[in-house]
Amino acid sequence: MASIKNASLNCGQTLLKPKLIKNQNVGIQIVKFAGWSWSGRCNSRHCLSVNATTGRPDSVRTINGNKVNGIYVDGVPYLAQENSHQLVKENSSDEPNHEYLLGRFVEDRFVYRQSFVIRSYEIGPDKTATMETIMNLLQETALNHVASSGVGGNGFGSTREMGLRKLIWVVTRIHIQVEKYSSWGDVVEIDTWVAAAGKNGMRRDWIIRDYNTQKIITRATSTWVIMNRETRRLSKIPDEVREEVQPFYLNRVSISTEDTDSEKIEKLTDETAERIRSGLAPRWNDMDANQHVNNVKYIGWILESVPIDILEDYNLTSMTLEYRRECRQSNVLESLTSMKTNEIDNEGSSTRAADKGRKDWECTHLLRMEADQAEIVRARSIWQYKQDRLII
Repeated sequence: MASIKNASLNCGQTLLKPKLIKNQNVGIQIVKFAGWSWSGRCNSRHCLSVNATTGRPDSVRTINGNKVNGIYVDGVPYLAQENSHQLVKENSSDEPNHEYLLGRFVEDRFVYRQSFVIRSYEIGPDKTATMETIMNLLQETALNHVASSGVGGNGFGSTREMGLRKLIWVVTRIHIQVEKYSSWGDVVEIDTWVAAAGKNGMRRDWIIRDYNTQKIITRATSTWVIMNRETRRLSKIPDEVREEVQPFYLNRVSISTEDTDSEKIEKLTDETAERIRSGLAPRWNDMDANQHVNNVKYIGWILESVPIDILEDYNLTSMTLEYRRECRQSNVLESLTSMKTNEIDNEGSSTRAADKGRKDWECTHLLRMEADQAEIVRARSIWQYKQDRLII
């Protein structure tokens, strides 16, 4: 390839002169500007304005003003992790850094809000986000809520007082309702807040909106209790911990009481289960920072015993999980599922008007130890035929 001796690159509003214009070791032309590399043709919509002296970007444009996964983007992938904090500082003189890196508080610091873009590796065969993706985003927002609140300790979502007492939060029940699954590249906005749940529990709620339309597409609620991370025994909430979290309590629910799945989930047995999938073994990467299997991992194991035609032709629109026992890496699990059709005629009642005359599947699930059949998780799921559900 011939060397170009007098090349220049018009990038944004800055005309740059290259320091190095030829790379003999590769088969493409590369132009370097003080540590920044560029190859191919410059698309003006995606170009950076770069300081020719320092080689650092003067500004990074936004997509309709969106903050996506903690940094402003304009079609350009993360520019370089070493420069991310510098970019934030240069563009955030009026806002704290955490609003760019994690999210921000709204409504007098009672509600924590964070935006995410749905990545290509977070979608399933139908090109939409999976239930596991949604649950992971809910968990990420909750953890960042604690980290940004000023009371976060060194633990995984624990407060400082909890850390001093070797205490951690564990979820006992979660209920999620999905109205619409987002597609690859969509931006979602998640709000979360907390409230008391009895004397020794905490409730955490979430709502997910489509960023562009601001329509609520998912609602979720959960109950959490405190456990000693060494003895693995449940604990009362110490007064010192209560004093830390109470200022953030908000008396609001994401799902109304009448629409929340609060019914007891029946225990499945070998006789009542229609499908059993054995030999499910946790991997090292399934463990979380609290040294037990991350609660989101259970969803994938639950779905292992759901018939393939249900997975292909129906949308998982509602899921309730009751966590009974911890699971460690050495455990081997079994997944059990039973199914029934939930028929609603035009004269019946339904919480959703669109369900009139429809047939849904209602499944009951159980994850248990293969060795002694000890219960890990009970679950219930509702599936609606994809033709009856708007998935964009």
